[in-house]
Amino acid sequence: MHRSYCCRGQRLRLINRGAALLLVWVGTLLLCVPLALAGGGDAPAWMHAQANVKLPEYDEKTDAVLLYSETNVTVLATDKIRTTERRVYKILRPNGREHGTVWVWLNPERKLRSLHGWCIPAQGKDYEVKDKDAVERSPNGFELASDVKFKVLTIPASDPGNIVGYEYEVEERPFWLQDEWEFQEPDPVRESHYSLQLAPGWEFKAAWLNHAQIQPVEGANNLWQWTVSDVKGIRHEAHMPPWQGVAGQMVITFFPPGGKTVNGFAEWRDLGNWQNQLVAGRVDASPEVKQQVATLTAGKNTQLEKMQVIARFVQDDIRYVAIELGIGGFQPHAAPEVFSHRYGDCKDKATLTRSMLQEIGVDSYHVVINAERGAITRDTPPHNGFNHVIVAVKLPEGLNDPSLVAILQHPKLGRLLYFDPTDEITPFGEIRGELQDNYGLLVTPDGGELLPLPIQPSRMNSIERTAKLVIDPSGKLKGDVKEVRLGDRAAQERWTLRSVNKESDKIKPIENLLAGSLTNFRITHATISNLAQIDQPFGFDYSFESDNYAKNAGGLLLVRPRVLGSKAASFLETKEPRLFPIEFEGAVRDTDTFEISIPAGYVVDDAPPPVDADFSFASYHSKTEVTGSTIRYTRSFEVKELSVPVSRAEELKRFYRTINGDERNTVVLKAVAH
Repeated sequence: MHRSYCCRGQRLRLINRGAALLLVWVGTLLLCVPLALAGGGDAPAWMHAQANVKLPEYDEKTDAVLLYSETNVTVLATDKIRTTERRVYKILRPNGREHGTVWVWLNPERKLRSLHGWCIPAQGKDYEVKDKDAVERSPNGFELASDVKFKVLTIPASDPGNIVGYEYEVEERPFWLQDEWEFQEPDPVRESHYSLQLAPGWEFKAAWLNHAQIQPVEGANNLWQWTVSDVKGIRHEAHMPPWQGVAGQMVITFFPPGGKTVNGFAEWRDLGNWQNQLVAGRVDASPEVKQQVATLTAGKNTQLEKMQVIARFVQDDIRYVAIELGIGGFQPHAAPEVFSHRYGDCKDKATLTRSMLQEIGVDSYHVVINAERGAITRDTPPHNGFNHVIVAVKLPEGLNDPSLVAILQHPKLGRLLYFDPTDEITPFGEIRGELQDNYGLLVTPDGGELLPLPIQPSRMNSIERTAKLVIDPSGKLKGDVKEVRLGDRAAQERWTLRSVNKESDKIKPIENLLAGSLTNFRITHATISNLAQIDQPFGFDYSFESDNYAKNAGGLLLVRPRVLGSKAASFLETKEPRLFPIEFEGAVRDTDTFEISIPAGYVVDDAPPPVDADFSFASYHSKTEVTGSTIRYTRSFEVKELSVPVSRAEELKRFYRTINGDERNTVVLKAVAH
């Protein structure tokens, strides 16, 4: 399960990663872009200089090579920055054709001055396309309204063996005086350059992520230049950290004469001050908001009950709708406006939540966060790399309740409870797994402070599955199963079933579970409990039959005691060595108990030994016991750490191999001689 709530700032950052990562935006639009007609014209000298470069041998998974890139940034004033981008790719394989489509994002503050593309074919004359050949597209996102547009230029003959390149220039009025040079891509990079031209008296501060720091070469007239070369491509690995957490980049902040400005983020405090300006006055409640709070909290005797009913109102009654125009991509709408319209995006819902809590005397704060754990870490330099907004609620003194677990003890503010009003299927007091063990920027009147979010106990994200089953002499298995789900394990099913109306479709998750464990089955009964009651455990109760479950082998019956569900994983079983840490969605503790009555006339001849695999990051324990005519199989699976370093990948591989072996084990039954 993955639920993502994304604000404009992060989406625009993604666009700068290069053509391959622009596929996040491309979607089906790529199929709709018409092939631009090529005119005659030679490619520029800076492209031809790369045409005969000798390249190393690349393996069969390398689709293209970025031969050369050049980003030239000219800071003309606090409200004017001009950027020229040049890129040259050699296409090696068919999938590399994606680099022949250029996407340039624009909005009213960011104007396109020029756009050109070229192809140098392995044989024949150069192709050229210009900005008049480009088409304009709207983003295929989830905003109701957005002023972001794309100019899309398709370079002809972007085929294996050919070289494609492009150049564009944009001029913008920036929301903040900062840039990010993202020089690492999925494909290898041979040579990449970044230059910064500052006006007289301006200064800069550069910070590096996932790459050794490189000192710039200083030129005349406040010109600074950086170069990286032979940068390896980043290949996708299952359960790897997000792109921002692994890709090399430089974050550079500009300072005009006189020092800091409100939109220059030298420290996290500065970014918090900027966020404070955006929120100023927008939390204030209107008479209508005050009346709604009074109505909701009437009859509620405790502050906790009042907070819970307010949280549920914003989760359920305020629809997620994003209208992001201009600064509205970063600035929330005022709380009364959100309440009146009954819709808003994550930052809007956070603002309304704070406004309503304020009316019952509870302080709270905006927390901007990246919902992909690992994108922002303790060592990340200050920059606006966030894509979501949640709330930190200052708990009143003396308020203690076991339902409140997503708590951070702040040295000055006391206990802060993290709450995501956009997440309609996680109850107040908890946060979903991708927010746990993450870092968010707490925005207070004193500015911004980067703080950790807690890991919730694994028992709060669990499946407790119990079954009472019977096998007959033919090998048929039947019986009853009960599942109780908590945390993300419950949210996953609620998310799947949130828009299902047909009763017959509500048992699809049960069917999928059985299909993954049994060669055949018939569901004879099924019910769901607490689908909409998110503060209660979610449950499945069902009965099924499976023919020939026990396999006949020379007069013996072979019974797999692990009847349902699989914890084994094979994503680490690859030829290539693992390069990145393994990330889990959240802490987990699942348990299974299967009691299987064996047919009369049979006894257990052999049973699997117990299994105990215990590591700091995870554990697995199973046991098969026989009491009279009953086989009792129990097991537990627990994830304790959310990130496993690559140095321990082999241990994790052994862990999953142990589970795989246990899940395949069988109990041997033999007939009793009469």
